[in-house]
Amino acid sequence: MLTQSLYKKFVFTFLLSAVFTISLAQEKHLKNIQKLTNGGDNAEAYFSPNSKLLTLQVSNPKANIPCDQIYLYDLQNKTYSSDNLKLISTGKGRTTCSYFMPDGKHILYASTHAASSECPAPPKSKDGKYLWAVYPEFDIYMADLNGKIVKQLTNSPGYDAEAVVSPDGKKIAFTSSRSGDLELWTMDIDGTNLKQITNGLGYDGGSFFSHDSKKLVFRSSRPKTEKEIADYKALLNENVVAPTEMEIYTCNVDGTNLKQITNLGKANWAPFFHPSDKKIIFSSNHHSTRGYDFQLYMIDSNGENLEQITYESEFNAFPMFSPDGKKLVFSSNRQQSAARETNVFIADWIDTDATEIAKTANLKKNISFLASDDLKGRLTGSKEETVAANYLVKQFKSLNLKPYDGASYIQDFSYKVKLNPHDTIANSGVNNTGKNVIAFLDNKANKTIVIGAHYDHLGLNEHNNSSKVNSVGDIHNGADDNASGVSGILELARMYSQNKTIENVNYIFALFSGEEDGLIGSKHMAETLKNKYPNVISMINMDMIGRLNDKKELTVGGIGTSPEFKNLVEKNKPAGFNLTLDESGIGPSDHTSFYLKDIPVLFFFTGTHTDYHKPSDDEDKINYTGTKNIVDYVFRVCNSIANLDKVEFVKTKSNTTKKGAKYKVSLGIMPDYTDTGDGLHVDGVTDDRPAQKAGIEAGDVIIKIGTCEIKEVYGYMECLAKLNSGDEVPVTFIRNGERKTVTVKF
Repeated sequence: MLTQSLYKKFVFTFLLSAVFTISLAQEKHLKNIQKLTNGGDNAEAYFSPNSKLLTLQVSNPKANIPCDQIYLYDLQNKTYSSDNLKLISTGKGRTTCSYFMPDGKHILYASTHAASSECPAPPKSKDGKYLWAVYPEFDIYMADLNGKIVKQLTNSPGYDAEAVVSPDGKKIAFTSSRSGDLELWTMDIDGTNLKQITNGLGYDGGSFFSHDSKKLVFRSSRPKTEKEIADYKALLNENVVAPTEMEIYTCNVDGTNLKQITNLGKANWAPFFHPSDKKIIFSSNHHSTRGYDFQLYMIDSNGENLEQITYESEFNAFPMFSPDGKKLVFSSNRQQSAARETNVFIADWIDTDATEIAKTANLKKNISFLASDDLKGRLTGSKEETVAANYLVKQFKSLNLKPYDGASYIQDFSYKVKLNPHDTIANSGVNNTGKNVIAFLDNKANKTIVIGAHYDHLGLNEHNNSSKVNSVGDIHNGADDNASGVSGILELARMYSQNKTIENVNYIFALFSGEEDGLIGSKHMAETLKNKYPNVISMINMDMIGRLNDKKELTVGGIGTSPEFKNLVEKNKPAGFNLTLDESGIGPSDHTSFYLKDIPVLFFFTGTHTDYHKPSDDEDKINYTGTKNIVDYVFRVCNSIANLDKVEFVKTKSNTTKKGAKYKVSLGIMPDYTDTGDGLHVDGVTDDRPAQKAGIEAGDVIIKIGTCEIKEVYGYMECLAKLNSGDEVPVTFIRNGERKTVTVKF
């Protein structure tokens, strides 16, 4: 990301708006979504073998259903409503986990009715933990579709529930505490031949068979530390579990070949095999950064290619494919008519092209190469820039993309680089050259989208753009800035060029050099872009997308440059992301060059950090899961822009026209460029500079320098302009809510 001096960075400061957390649907796998129930808590709906019926559990005190009972739902009645529900459990006690038998005329379910006709008390939260009850009174029964129990399949002390039937009709799998722990068991379809399948400490449950009946997929909590083990055992002794840390596992039906599929953290549960048996759909809140939020995801059975399926509402779970694979039924809080209401939904399932999912392995390969010591920081004009450019050309050629202009992917340019960042003399500096690398995907469309990122960085700090003092000669690898964005462009180029779809838009994949010296490469391309491609409808820029933080904060700039952009950006947001939206088309990166040519732009950026423009910006600090999610996000946004009838350009308001104050001193900090209005947030502190010597740290919020009140960056600049070298003034800041004042010598 561009910096020639702190002043230039300030000139390009973001004008950021409020944080948006709206979660709207972009559910390409789900078509014709229809709500089947209307009120209460309706969940765990599962298809009959002929796909004409569902069995599900319902609780709804307003309808005189005080706790979960099993109901039959007739899908042949196209008037979808709760009127289609028929009680087929006893109406006594509490029930759970119903499932059709192979004949389609009987169901399995677990019930406590034999112990008591009353609803057992739900568990109370303990130490703030959400708890699930594992009632020891549960036993498994088989009933006909009129509710008559025809057989009791279990009758042992402890929890027996969560029973499902193999597609070949030979086995029943269920969860039981009969061994002293919550393990998976199987029995023959008649209840004989009991076998324990899992034996690791922890809750193994919610299992389902693969379509070929050879494997089981299930959720599992596997406590590892002494405290986790002690807590799990103590809760189990009270017949409860805390389902907040669960991962998805598979194993053979006999228990062999146990594999952990997810390693996402938090609660991953309700898994079900995709009809191909090569993927698993499940519910997860691993993405959540605030509150209660479960979305459906799908993952390959080898643990790769995680894909978000649902985007709407804050609870989506219990997915099941119909036997023919054409439908998906699931439970969701969407379309609520009352708080805490969960209903059952059915949708047509649409398989999509697996090519259109970003691959973490590809991102890592490209970042690792570009940010290696061998490339010595990819300084514009260096021989290592040429090595990087040749590598990028090779990637584009492998995808059978065309050169942007003529026969070469390389676009050469020349300019003067100022080796003194404080040099303000026009046309001064030394001569330098650079190479843009640009490819074209020709879909024979009448409109084009540019997707770009800069691949140059600071080299050995020959151009004096480092934020670390005395760092000339140190390799600045620039893994985040901006090998991360380049890797995203290469993945998008692969996704668009290798997928099965011919989009109604052409794509230009542009990798710029000279960005760190003042957006030189992108300016050069933008000068002639409209002459070569008159109908460019948008430019998408990714600069520093590799360091998504724990709060999943992502800035998206340029949303005001076209009327539909804000809606598209919000609609396609990945689950759990917290967006900061900036309307301005001008920012500290290459999209500015295109905005100034009246082209609508969007800019994706995960923020600065303490390694920004330092030798420590290395590959091992990249958040690859976050980078993958951002690339998938940009893919969805680009598709949405391509489908617009018209992309209108709008000039945006910007404080960048405000004259920046000239100053003779520096505090030696890296600011957070978000304008929060409560002071200047310090992202990083430069060693051996005034701030560090005075004890100011990253995370502090500077609110006053001398007599100057600091609310935003221009106030900070104006204050610096009043100071001279050698001045000593008090600087006041907030640290962890506490106000502190130190004396700084400039």
